[in-house]
Amino acid sequence: MSILRGRAWVFGNNVDTDQILPGYAMAEEVANLPKFAMAGSSVPDFAAKVQEGDIIIAGKNFGCGSSREQAPVALKGAGVGLVIAGSFARIFRRNAINIGLPVLVAETAGHIQSGDIIEANLETGEIILKDAVLKGKPLSANTLETIRAGGLINRVRQELGVN
Repeated sequence: MSILRGRAWVFGNNVDTDQILPGYAMAEEVANLPKFAMAGSSVPDFAAKVQEGDIIIAGKNFGCGSSREQAPVALKGAGVGLVIAGSFARIFRRNAINIGLPVLVAETAGHIQSGDIIEANLETGEIILKDAVLKGKPLSANTLETIRAGGLINRVRQELGVN
């Protein structure tokens, strides 16, 4: 699970939580949130086209705005396997890790196009493209353990031996 492979969806800088999961979707049941993933973005039909394991590529400050913890839930539920960005809003990053959605910090501007198939190694931070290898920030051992467990609650349950 340290190496993830998927199709890229490229977004710009400052993708806020209203773009990731619009406010009107907040009244929906958790099971319906994936239908609204990225509905406020430049790709409003994202939820209908995303496939299991696809990877979001973005610029700086991904997940800024409100502390809407449902935003990473919607992405993960829609099938997003990884988000790679130049930087993340602190609370979005924490919420993503807490639900088991990997997030990797890397500068990818101009190197990856939507539709490219890429591979990312969470332990080394390497992003492998058809003709290049980019270097991102590897995830810490603690973060990797949380991601592998499927999120923080699952990890704590495992550590306590509780089902």
